[in-house]
Amino acid sequence: MQLSHLAETLIGSEIVKLGGDIREMIRQGEKIYNFTVGDFDPRIFPIPRALEDAIVESYRSHFTNYPAAEGNLDLRESIAAFLKDREGLDYSPAEILVAGGGRPLIYSLFRILADPGDKIIYAVPSWNNNHYTHFVEGQHIVVEASPENNFMPEASAIEPHIKGATLICLCSPQNPTGTTITEKDLAAICDSILAENARRGPAEKKLYLMYDQMYWHLTYGDIKHYNPVSLRPAMREYTIFIDAISKVFAATGVRVGWSFGPPAVIDKMKAIMTHIGSWAPMAEQKATAKFLLQKEDIDNYLRDFRSAIAERLNRIHAGFMSLKKDGFPVDSIAPQAAIYLTIKIDLAGKRTPGGKIIADQAAVTDYILNEAKLAVVPFSAFGAGKNSPWYRLSVGTCKLEDIDEMFGKLREAMEKLS
Repeated sequence: MQLSHLAETLIGSEIVKLGGDIREMIRQGEKIYNFTVGDFDPRIFPIPRALEDAIVESYRSHFTNYPAAEGNLDLRESIAAFLKDREGLDYSPAEILVAGGGRPLIYSLFRILADPGDKIIYAVPSWNNNHYTHFVEGQHIVVEASPENNFMPEASAIEPHIKGATLICLCSPQNPTGTTITEKDLAAICDSILAENARRGPAEKKLYLMYDQMYWHLTYGDIKHYNPVSLRPAMREYTIFIDAISKVFAATGVRVGWSFGPPAVIDKMKAIMTHIGSWAPMAEQKATAKFLLQKEDIDNYLRDFRSAIAERLNRIHAGFMSLKKDGFPVDSIAPQAAIYLTIKIDLAGKRTPGGKIIADQAAVTDYILNEAKLAVVPFSAFGAGKNSPWYRLSVGTCKLEDIDEMFGKLREAMEKLS
């Protein structure tokens, strides 16, 4: 049966497929060191107790009806206060749109900005920009990021493609790399956008920037988060932010996200949301509205949460650097932010004890899963080339006691190769 062109050409999530394979191995009794999911084990990283209590209280108060299509006013007021306090950004409730996490917001933004054939610029590796561009039949303008720049896009690589483009997609801190864009590159990209929009005539569509800052509270050491509007106030007219409680409070299943930006864009995104109905649940909205104003609870939670995530990232990074020092073909980029570590496992061309050649990177992924029981996501799942030896390693479900054991298994698996 032939379905729509979108249905016939849609590529399913490689991460979801890999996750299914891993669940089956676990079901059969194998112990897998599963670093694939951009999620949290609630037994290790529970949501803040104050948020949990507020959710329970909201349900007991019977907040179970439809919320407002744009998000409840009390929540949008709390988000506005939270943004002002935490990031110095001054947005009114009318400039904020609430949804069930970040995905519906990203989808609606692509839908209201892009027509078929429009140029959409994004770097690889990056999360799902390739799929959203496919949804709207946009023209993929792909910028290859490199390890030399921590896999973050440089302004010099984006600038040549800006003329005639509709949307630039940036994420910082970035999924999948766990790295951040530099102040210099972000400022230069903003300057290019402003110059391009000044060049365009009144009848031409403007160039917008989607700025996904889902992980911006989770930075480590001396790393700082920068945003377009603080660096270049004139970017307020062209920047649409994507944010949520999902990652910063380990609340991926609570499903409260928000976008903020120019009212003309936000209002059209809202119009789409009224039809697809992907709202955050009423009780969770009421609870989040209350929680975002509890400054002390938030500060205490973030202090402990950041410390626990950073400890895991730093220990695993040190482990890979130790393997590299011992001559194994691995590498790691020092963690900067989020819950991810960028690692390299370059075993293609090696021979197994049975004489089989590990032919390509897909075979490398299979080998480390089957022999080392290590599950990580190849950068090819994020738009990079299929033979990229780089991977995303997520620590949201990582138990500290498993780290040394995992490295023992990985070392043993690589020692078998010739």
